[in-house]
Amino acid sequence: MVNGNVVNIMKYSIHDGPGIRTTVFFKGCPLNCQWCHNPESQEFDQELMYWPDRCIACGQCLEVCPNGAIISTEGRMQYLREQCTACGECCKACPAGVRALVAKAMSLSEVMTEIEKDVIFYDESGGGVTFSGGEALMQPEFLLELLKSCRKKEIHTAVETCGFVNHDSLKLMSDYVDLFLYDLKLIDSNKHQDVTGVPNERILSNLQWLAEHHPRVIVRLAIIPGINDDEDNLCKTGEFIASLKQGMEIHILPYHKAGVDKYQRLGRSYCLPELQSPDKERMDKIARKLERFSLRVKIGG
Repeated sequence: MVNGNVVNIMKYSIHDGPGIRTTVFFKGCPLNCQWCHNPESQEFDQELMYWPDRCIACGQCLEVCPNGAIISTEGRMQYLREQCTACGECCKACPAGVRALVAKAMSLSEVMTEIEKDVIFYDESGGGVTFSGGEALMQPEFLLELLKSCRKKEIHTAVETCGFVNHDSLKLMSDYVDLFLYDLKLIDSNKHQDVTGVPNERILSNLQWLAEHHPRVIVRLAIIPGINDDEDNLCKTGEFIASLKQGMEIHILPYHKAGVDKYQRLGRSYCLPELQSPDKERMDKIARKLERFSLRVKIGG
């Protein structure tokens, strides 16, 4: 039986596809977007999140850490992340929730049990389950088994993807996916690599294939001020999406700061600290611009 590495299973989501949904967040992503609001799902390996302000200096973590990653300095516990192997022993011992492992290995049956708990809400709202991340397609065997199980249970499925995935895996999954939520960042490949760490040729070609072969694809464009909201990129994005299929649907999502605090908890620096969310007027203007390409534009997910 294939297991998967899952960061979180979020219930009652209304922003990851139609209706009320359960969103399963997979760990691991091939992109490293500078503005990512789920940084805990980027790395493929297990990680540990740290809330130092919760510490009550009881010393129980110090006693159980096998790697010397915790030391006591003047009665305070100091965490040495570079020596941590994310074994989780300190998380088990801590009574204050100072540390937590990011992900959990889950079986097919464990995930399906969580999904099936909310079937009544799916049925009433036209919802279902969304597999997100990270990048769900980076765990293809596990995702495929989940999709097949949902199909047997007649549960609507959506997959959110960055598109930088193996084409054969994408093609195989497409037979069991009801809706693809396809994240598009930038049209210029060099700029794309600068801000995400990878070029975008594979992303664009996979989107072209899906638009031609899958009945339900929604393009999602997060609006990141100063990075992809310029006139040139918006026009080229509109032209590209319009070339795929008549009346394609695109959702434009305003950048938000919801994930910024997570970087500190993971021991990382956030490289866009001054970035602000675009206001409603700016989002409306972008929507009107994209509508000129005969696209169905929606602000929000």
